[in-house]
Amino acid sequence: MTGQLKTLVVGGGFSGMAAAIEMRKKGVDVELVEIDPGWRSYGAGISLGGATLRAFRDLGILDAFLREGHAVDGVKLFLGNGQPIGEVPTPRLAGPDVPGSGAIMRPTLARILSEATRASGTRVRLGVGFESLAQDAEGVTVQFSDGSSGRYDLVVGADGLYSKVRQRVFPEAPTPRYTGQAVWRAVLARPADISRTMMWMGPRTKPGINPVSREQMYMFITEHRPVNAPVDPKDFPRLMRALLEDFSDPLVGALREQISEQSSIVFRPLEAMLMPQPWHKGRVVLIGDAVHATTPHLASGACIGIEDGLVLADCVGGGASLASALQAFQDRRWERCRMVVENSLRLGEIEMNNGSKEEHGEIMRESFMALAQPI
Repeated sequence: MTGQLKTLVVGGGFSGMAAAIEMRKKGVDVELVEIDPGWRSYGAGISLGGATLRAFRDLGILDAFLREGHAVDGVKLFLGNGQPIGEVPTPRLAGPDVPGSGAIMRPTLARILSEATRASGTRVRLGVGFESLAQDAEGVTVQFSDGSSGRYDLVVGADGLYSKVRQRVFPEAPTPRYTGQAVWRAVLARPADISRTMMWMGPRTKPGINPVSREQMYMFITEHRPVNAPVDPKDFPRLMRALLEDFSDPLVGALREQISEQSSIVFRPLEAMLMPQPWHKGRVVLIGDAVHATTPHLASGACIGIEDGLVLADCVGGGASLASALQAFQDRRWERCRMVVENSLRLGEIEMNNGSKEEHGEIMRESFMALAQPI
């Protein structure tokens, strides 16, 4: 495609912002609309692997991440009593001087990416969604929620798990399904002697901690919840502490006592969805959670969404026809994204059924090695 390609990105999350930043580097004319007028990102910390840090380098935000987040090597695994059971290596994919994994507060990463999106020259419109899409052989006409309209060569649906673009363009697509697990996250003060990612393997519960800055870390706990029932936020601290009662490791006990109403606790039922091919129809393509929403077991949901943006920009900026570019994007992304979604689901099944710790560790190692491959 030529540099005159006029593109609309629907959704200002991580994948949409990555696509906008990278397409601007190719000379593409990009407009991004985000329904939230505050362009806010909710949540506690987010864990990131080496492939994500490599993508940050390509996007030009790696230095900002290293300043405001925390980078480490490896994931240490323990039994509930504190006995070490192994370590999952995290290859240094972003460069020999950059650790292989890390974490950052989700709102901090969103701010870094939003600043880079505006600096790229992307036209950002906040508080605006779309009402309709009508495409023909020459382009896509979009009617927006503020009464305006626009004409585009390409529309990128990056509007998340419950994508409105997916519902309109692919009405036959599967809907997200509850996996039987939920994840809890809480922000805690970081002791000086905790500098690495640590996880404890309980019978049905898997807590972990990850530093997100010099002063803070976040705790995450996956819980088996057969029924996706609402939970009252006022009960969050009590319920999260209760999930740690069976862990006799003194460190876990000390962390348990820190959990309070001031811990910025986030509770999220885990849902997943992998849309079968094709991921594009005419001049509309889906990326990120809109097409491959995963659970957090491999800390790679943000990674594969951001990578989508990089690969899409590479394909549409490579001189091929739009149809060929979108097919090339899909061909490059399918197997990698399928692996992350399906392996993450399998890890969740092992945890819920108190399955083989050896299989769990092997899946993690194999998945991280696959993610180390070029995109």
